[in-house]
Amino acid sequence: MKLLILDAGHCLSLALAREASRRADTELVIEQGFGVGATELAAIDPDAVIVPPMTHPGRRPPAEVQAHADAVEACMEACKANGVALVWCVADELYEEGFEIPIDEHVVPAPRDESLRRLVTTGDRIRAEYHRHLIVRLGPLFALEGSHAWLSEIIDSLMLGQSVRAAEDVICCPTSVDAVAMALIGMLAQQGCGADAWGAYHLAGIEPVSAFTFSSVVRTQLATHLEGRGETVALGAVQALNHHHDAKLRRVLNCRRVLDVFGVHQKPWRLEVGRMLDAWCLTRDEARPPQGETA
Repeated sequence: MKLLILDAGHCLSLALAREASRRADTELVIEQGFGVGATELAAIDPDAVIVPPMTHPGRRPPAEVQAHADAVEACMEACKANGVALVWCVADELYEEGFEIPIDEHVVPAPRDESLRRLVTTGDRIRAEYHRHLIVRLGPLFALEGSHAWLSEIIDSLMLGQSVRAAEDVICCPTSVDAVAMALIGMLAQQGCGADAWGAYHLAGIEPVSAFTFSSVVRTQLATHLEGRGETVALGAVQALNHHHDAKLRRVLNCRRVLDVFGVHQKPWRLEVGRMLDAWCLTRDEARPPQGETA
């Protein structure tokens, strides 16, 4: 299976590269940019194109969101011309106002924000014009490297003694980028074997929490890891932000369909954070000079 990944520096692109390197059945071609034309796609001849999500689209300049939507639609046209499957990953933030219950796949986002509506229009067009697509809605991604990694940003700030400000009144499902990469490759492998299960899927971590609670758990686990290695670091504090004073906004994705169709189980984010912090500590140890030497 040959996959073309766009936006090489995105944390999801890096995770896909790591996952593909562990498999003998997957070949990746990674493009630095975000666009691909029909001629270029024909030359590469992949089985699928994967487009990583735009993180925090509601906070981006409208022109940037417009450019992203235009690029995705151009990519869809190129895929359609070449009969190549399209995987477009989308942030859960398109569900701008959330829902009291977990959000099913058939619920199409209906945001009030004009930039978010532009992305919904792109999704509508993909669904209407090209059958061989997967629109994968994701919870907030976390990773140790790459753009939009979140976890690495929290760790860096805490290690510098800086405060981490995070919303306490928005409930979401933090999602391991490694788990998403594994799931996407598995889903496409099944599609290549004749699953023919195209459409929209939700893919997020389990145990809904606020960004404040997530950041606080990261701080606690980081302190535990450091103390266990005999290090004393004055970590920064985690400060709660409140944007919705009347009631908490719940943005929780129901991921039952991806389990029923592809057998993909969601990974607990607490375990994934612990695993990533183990890896972070090992990388930090390797970067240190041996005892008795100076850097």
